[in-house]
Amino acid sequence: MSVKQLDRFRRQIIISLGALGFAPQILAQNHSSKVVKVIVGFPAGQATDQVARLLAEKMQAVTGDNYVIENRPGQGGSIALGQLAHSSNNGSVMMLAHMSAIATNPHIYKSINYDSQKDFSAAGLVGDLPFVLAVNPNLPIKNLKELVDYAKANPTSLSNSSSGIGTVSHLALEEFKRRAGIQSLHVPYSGSVAGLTDVIAGNLTMALETASAVRPHIESGKLRVIAVGSSKRLGGVYKDTPTFIEQGYKDFTAATWIMFIYPTGTAKSEINTTYDALMKVMATPEVDQKLISIGCIPRTSSSIEECNQYLQKEYINWGDIVARNQIAKV
Repeated sequence: MSVKQLDRFRRQIIISLGALGFAPQILAQNHSSKVVKVIVGFPAGQATDQVARLLAEKMQAVTGDNYVIENRPGQGGSIALGQLAHSSNNGSVMMLAHMSAIATNPHIYKSINYDSQKDFSAAGLVGDLPFVLAVNPNLPIKNLKELVDYAKANPTSLSNSSSGIGTVSHLALEEFKRRAGIQSLHVPYSGSVAGLTDVIAGNLTMALETASAVRPHIESGKLRVIAVGSSKRLGGVYKDTPTFIEQGYKDFTAATWIMFIYPTGTAKSEINTTYDALMKVMATPEVDQKLISIGCIPRTSSSIEECNQYLQKEYINWGDIVARNQIAKV
């Protein structure tokens, strides 16, 4: 059989398989099938990790690449981001980056191993993770007014956990405390699980954490949520919980975005492939609903250029918040 005949035979097989719904998988398998490490700056099981695993599985069917998740928690995502900055830029390593690591931590930590404005190239915004404010249910606090009244009557009694210095759970709550005129001892952790455990145990008063991380504790009655950080109310177990805005804190939101990024110098073709695959899977109702069930509100960028511009804008915005709250570098 000649080369042309073999080629024609192969195309006929693919067309036949296409009628049975198999062609996309065959075509994907004929891609380079390289291994792509996807770094996540938080422990397995947290919202960012869940989103990364979902999208990696769906994008693999589009690109044919094998995506492998690597969790590198610590320093609010900065350890992972430092690893990415010094990784190969041949398209074999990327990260589902959390806003805190790339936009806030450079303003918080004296020593980080990357430059947010120079070391990374955006490959697509994925969505927002809204935060909720939860308290120990044994406290006489059911809304923000009662929290503020309690704090002013007991000025040294409040304490709060966070997922780490520089994370949204830290900075957004500091902004709320400043606006409310109350004090609370901040206790940082490496991730949300340990901090929420201490709030449940009564060792701490409250925590501002992602809706997905808090939800099972709301369902079990171990925590009470008193405010949601989205601009509009959330559904499910949070449908009756008012936002910070509804409770008198104008324009106050607490949410973090997540996006795929590569080390600077990665070929534009590699970035475009990731962006195109991401847009395809994000457009499917299945992925849309699964992201929402995880606690991620889907949000995409119209182009890679827009995503890079947004990244730079957020870096400046959160630097202003850090300065306004007079948070000293650590």
